[in-house]
Amino acid sequence: MKVLNDELCNVWYQALLERSAEYTGVFYVGVKTTGVFCISICRARKPKRDNVEFYKDFKSALNAGFRPCKVCKPTENAHSAPLIIEQALALVQANPKSRISDTALREQGISPERVRRWFLQHHGMTFQTFQRMQRVNVALQELKGGRTATDTAFDNGYESLSGFGYTFKRLTGVAPSQQTRVILIHRFTTTLGPMLVCATDRGVCLLEFTDRRMLEREFHDIQRLYKARIMAGGNSHTRQAEKEIGEYFAGQRQQFDLTVDAPGSDFQRSVWQRLREVPFGKTSTYQALAGLTGKPDAVRAVAAANGANRIAIVIPCHRIIGKNGAMTGYGGGVARKEWLIEHERKWRREHE
Repeated sequence: MKVLNDELCNVWYQALLERSAEYTGVFYVGVKTTGVFCISICRARKPKRDNVEFYKDFKSALNAGFRPCKVCKPTENAHSAPLIIEQALALVQANPKSRISDTALREQGISPERVRRWFLQHHGMTFQTFQRMQRVNVALQELKGGRTATDTAFDNGYESLSGFGYTFKRLTGVAPSQQTRVILIHRFTTTLGPMLVCATDRGVCLLEFTDRRMLEREFHDIQRLYKARIMAGGNSHTRQAEKEIGEYFAGQRQQFDLTVDAPGSDFQRSVWQRLREVPFGKTSTYQALAGLTGKPDAVRAVAAANGANRIAIVIPCHRIIGKNGAMTGYGGGVARKEWLIEHERKWRREHE
């Protein structure tokens, strides 16, 4: 949304001149003379006040035709974890079976209150809840490996088997003695904004931008289809997804090797497979896609299957455009779709 309040815009312009970190992610400034948009901490030469427009979110700046600044990388840095969050996460990674208390954070010079606020804003949960999910994920893998519930409970820092059982059941829906399945969710930043990746032990089942329309519905659907709960955590599939998506945006990857575990009907899966066959840097249409599936009259059904795709970029529904060349709808937003298509075309032109 473009901000028209002059008084507020003047405050933000001053924050831009001072490179105020306090306003990181609060506003995005579009520079009309260069066509880029920035965040408050940008080190580039400052534009004149008359040459800038202000937006509350980067998606609005993209929709207005501005592209991300290469100096401050607004879509990445506005949402990336600040240093104190990285330090808190490092403590969790170094002590995966221990609870990092507020006292332990303070001993490291980390404000528990700031950590708590950041996790609530970006993950919708407290830091302690995030830790509990991480520890239960570790315990779940150990139980699958054959360890007893008693050994797993005490080795993961629980003071009693009953306490472990209560927490485990609350997060997974079943007791530790029962076979269960969970969907792990991990958040990471990209050139076009933060993304969420969900994975089972068999592969990636969801990969979306965090502001994707109907995202809550998608979460509900995959939990219903897998009869599993979503829990914060990671595995080899989430880590590979983050790595390969990073390489894609850096212009270092055209094809994806990660394993996809996408639930859907036979027809939907056939459409998604055809989508993956649309070449990098090229586009296709619903009509052409329908012909490839062997059902040339099923254009609407193909469009619906395209819209039901939950794995952005890897299953490249952004490469499907209207038969007249017009940009059709895209869950991540038409501006992102245009950016992705141009990103791929530019790479292809430079390497052919």
